[in-house]
Amino acid sequence: MHNRSPFFILPTKPTRMIAKMPLENFLIIDIETVSEKIDYYGLSSEWQHLWEEKVFRSLPENTAVADYYPQRAGVMAEFAKVVCISIGYFRRGREGNQFRVKSIFGEDELELLKQFISTVDQLEAVNKHWSFTGHNIKEFDIPFLCRRLLINGIAIPPYLDFQNMKPWETNMVDTFQYWRFGDYKNYTSLKLLAAALNVPSPKDDIDGSMVGDVYWKEKDLKRIAIYCQKDIVTVANIILRFKHQPLLTDEQVVFAK
Repeated sequence: MHNRSPFFILPTKPTRMIAKMPLENFLIIDIETVSEKIDYYGLSSEWQHLWEEKVFRSLPENTAVADYYPQRAGVMAEFAKVVCISIGYFRRGREGNQFRVKSIFGEDELELLKQFISTVDQLEAVNKHWSFTGHNIKEFDIPFLCRRLLINGIAIPPYLDFQNMKPWETNMVDTFQYWRFGDYKNYTSLKLLAAALNVPSPKDDIDGSMVGDVYWKEKDLKRIAIYCQKDIVTVANIILRFKHQPLLTDEQVVFAK
């Protein structure tokens, strides 16, 4: 395990950690996922049965298991795949802060995941004090990535091996968890949190429920990547709000080609 500074603070004072962390230590990520098959009928008979077992208890009334597949398979790691990972980080320049954004996307999930690990390894070599940052990454993005890494035969790197970390070693900042302020009944979407903090909304094109159709029907991965990048910039601005700093200007955001 890498020697990391103990950035994880008990959630009694949820914004203290964010307030004290240097901007360069926030590694903001967001993933987009879709079902592995276009529909239920694309599954083998074995996997159809496994799907039925998976959703048996959660299946809404009057909904067929086949109809439920396109609605929910994309967020279940056993039945889904990652099609885009966006990464963003702050960098200080001569003219102030710069926020750099890179998206890794494609049809080949194995290659995509390898590129993601390679990119984070490069950042790790430069700065070992960063923390994964995002909205609801503790309950979705990070667990999903770890499951898909194992499914694809890729070893989980030390900086993602949260199950073997002590709480104070966990290199993760989750804006969803911090906004709860200990109220674990509360759910706040990224869109709502951005609106509450007067941060420009990222949802001006598609939303999460449309990603599957954009992938399978429109076959427009670039559109999905742009949507993912907007979420990254929104989270960066939420971090700046928590730190009582000005929001990013368009000129400060640099998208890697």
